[in-house]
Amino acid sequence: MTTSEIEASPKRQRGRPSGFDRETAVQAAMLLFWERGYEGASFEALATAMGINASSFRNTFKTKEALYREATDAYVRETGAWFSNILSCETDVRAAFTRLFEETATLYTRENCPLGCMISAAALHVPPGHETLREMMSEHRTSAEHAMAERLAQGQRDAQIADELDTQVLAAFFNTLFRGMAIQARDGASRSRLLEITKVAMGAFPG
Repeated sequence: MTTSEIEASPKRQRGRPSGFDRETAVQAAMLLFWERGYEGASFEALATAMGINASSFRNTFKTKEALYREATDAYVRETGAWFSNILSCETDVRAAFTRLFEETATLYTRENCPLGCMISAAALHVPPGHETLREMMSEHRTSAEHAMAERLAQGQRDAQIADELDTQVLAAFFNTLFRGMAIQARDGASRSRLLEITKVAMGAFPG
């Protein structure tokens, strides 16, 4: 092949592969982070899961931490919509929380996803330089508790919960249950076991 033919020939594309879909790639990364955690999901494993090479990874996501944040945001958007819908669709506050935890038992034990929750026990211990990841996950966990507290306060305004009850403490209790069920699921608890836990917890729901 002559020099002119080489110059005229199509050049190999660099960067993202043909047909690359960012949303699909982020979903693949999200599942890997969910299963292995931030530290456990290696750069190589993430690139393989997303079907891209190192150059594409860096050109698209810059850093592993930036990808983790994007994957976490995708998870929160998906589960946050589910969470908010359950709390708001029932007019009775007890019914709302009963449904929340019954569906949580199903969500945490799905066969097509990692067990438990991506947020509940994530980034509790991080190496120096990654404290912002711990803060991010803490904020997500706190946000869920605030949503629970607001729903309980609404129940109080609707005279479904006694006025003297501290809804902030009750929300903290239910958020602890919510996170604990995720850990139970990761440790192998069955769906029926989580439903049994839910039944006991709802027995303590104030009248």
